[in-house]
Amino acid sequence: MSDNCCSPQSDRKDIEINISTEKSYSDNNSKIAFEHLDGGWFFMGSEEKYVFPGDGEGPVRKVYVDEFSISKYSVTISEFNEFIKETNYVTDAEKFGWSFVFFEQFEKRDQNESVQNAPWWIKVENANWNLPDGENIGIDNFPDHPVTHISWRDAQEYCKWSGTRLPTEAEWEYAARGGLEQKKFPWGDELLIDGKIQCNIFDGEFPYQNNAPAEMKFTTKVDEFNPNNFGLFNMVGNVWEWTQDWFTRFHDLEINVNPSGPEKGNNKVIRGGSFLCHDSYCNRYRTSARTSNSIDSSTSNMGFRVVKN
Repeated sequence: MSDNCCSPQSDRKDIEINISTEKSYSDNNSKIAFEHLDGGWFFMGSEEKYVFPGDGEGPVRKVYVDEFSISKYSVTISEFNEFIKETNYVTDAEKFGWSFVFFEQFEKRDQNESVQNAPWWIKVENANWNLPDGENIGIDNFPDHPVTHISWRDAQEYCKWSGTRLPTEAEWEYAARGGLEQKKFPWGDELLIDGKIQCNIFDGEFPYQNNAPAEMKFTTKVDEFNPNNFGLFNMVGNVWEWTQDWFTRFHDLEINVNPSGPEKGNNKVIRGGSFLCHDSYCNRYRTSARTSNSIDSSTSNMGFRVVKN
């Protein structure tokens, strides 16, 4: 099972990335739809046979999180556009001049460099938050889709502007589970309900046979499917979502109240899977599934949602 189906790492080593620790600019979150969660104890992780041992999903442990509010949806292109208009912020994909796009999204793929051992990922010049497929302007064509080509650093800057923050990994999983205990998906254990799919994942044989209708092959609107019991949409599928935490394969089991991961690391945790997940190749579209990416990486299947205390 390769992580390259999830989100390739950019290895952009030629430009220094500075992470600002300044406080938020202001509370520009009045237009963000939040759900308030009471917090409490829940069973985090999974030990089922279908998990990837190297991902560090297990062992299952009892974890407590304080109350918090989390956005009902992934941040949209339209919402990110407001941030750009007010701050003139330049994303990492724009600074580097390229980002990774899934090959079916880009018609001129033969003219661009692909990822070694994962040729379905294309290094596309000028692909960014407002050119998510490398060609069509996002704010005009996909305003209600999740913003993508967002690095961890970009997400942090949006959080500063909006007076929010990224969720911890524990908060994210607590929210995704929607109050259900140890269920595979936010809605239960079965992928289909009454014969209908409940999330946006790959339909077919990954990566070259996608049977989904055109409007479902890549990202979909952030409210496309039914919410979980907490009123949260698309906690799995559609796009990977950044979290606060540095990635480690083995969790510190001594810290079970508001855990926040290690103090430093190489990659940040991403959660939820994306439109490229499929059980035959990468089944990380589950509530406990996890992987990671470097803070400067950006792809056409990575976005984020925000929380506030």
